[in-house]
Amino acid sequence: MALNRVMVAGASGLVGSAIRRRLETEPNFKVIAPTRAELDLRDTSAVHQYLRKHEPDTVVLAAAKVGGIGANRAHPVSFLTDNLAIQNNVMLASQVAGVKNLMFLGSSCIYPRECKQPMQESDFMTGPLEPTNESYAVAKIAGIRLAEALHDEYGMRIILPMPCNVYGPGDHYDPEKSHVLSALVARFETARRSSIEDVVLWGTGSARREFIHCEDLADACLFLLELDEDLGIVNVGSGEDLTILELAYLVKESVGYKGFITWDTTKPDGMPRKLLDVTRLTSQGWQKKISLKQGIDEVVSEYRSLFPQ
Repeated sequence: MALNRVMVAGASGLVGSAIRRRLETEPNFKVIAPTRAELDLRDTSAVHQYLRKHEPDTVVLAAAKVGGIGANRAHPVSFLTDNLAIQNNVMLASQVAGVKNLMFLGSSCIYPRECKQPMQESDFMTGPLEPTNESYAVAKIAGIRLAEALHDEYGMRIILPMPCNVYGPGDHYDPEKSHVLSALVARFETARRSSIEDVVLWGTGSARREFIHCEDLADACLFLLELDEDLGIVNVGSGEDLTILELAYLVKESVGYKGFITWDTTKPDGMPRKLLDVTRLTSQGWQKKISLKQGIDEVVSEYRSLFPQ
């Protein structure tokens, strides 16, 4: 499929910036990547005006308000309303502007809390959600349904990647906004520098999570954009998971922290397990390239360059 002008919405975030970098390596793409200062995606009029002006053939919607369990529990209203506003504005403006291809990045949190493992695309909307990030999940589900409606009513081609936990260079390290892996890197590196003897982490450490490097996710998104076949919802992951306890020890080792880990079991674990069945994607010929250990080392290196001692 020939693609020309591609707008990446959310190009300053972890996922969006990786997608932008990946697309810019391909000579047949002209990438349009507005910054937050240039375009507030929650502003309906501004988004419509921007799409009419730049006339992209393809829109990749990677923008979202994101955060860990703590942020989701503290701010459920904005996690719902901000994400709904971003999605509605970008998708509806894309339809009005004549965009042919729409990619909307979802999340593995769309699947039920008690979902069988690994989670298949057919498990979507088959049970109650995990309460700790329900607002975010509901917004993502609404985005999927809107994209599907645009396909059904207007014939827009839609691509719906559902990634597992994403990590890598470019993530937040703010405790309010960061994902679990970058948060662990910040916690352990701070403890190492300050000679803190004990790092206290949320939950029991027993929850299992799957991780994909942002560069692998970006590569998968390009693969799906160029694929002739429309797959609908497509899980994107590594196909492997580990406990948060195991992840903590991998980060601890990469950082070189010599102290202890204590678990605050009064805090929630979140969903017990989130492992994606990635057969639909890998059967098309795509495979991840970056190992978790290599990726963790990259994040540690970035953190140290951003926050030198």
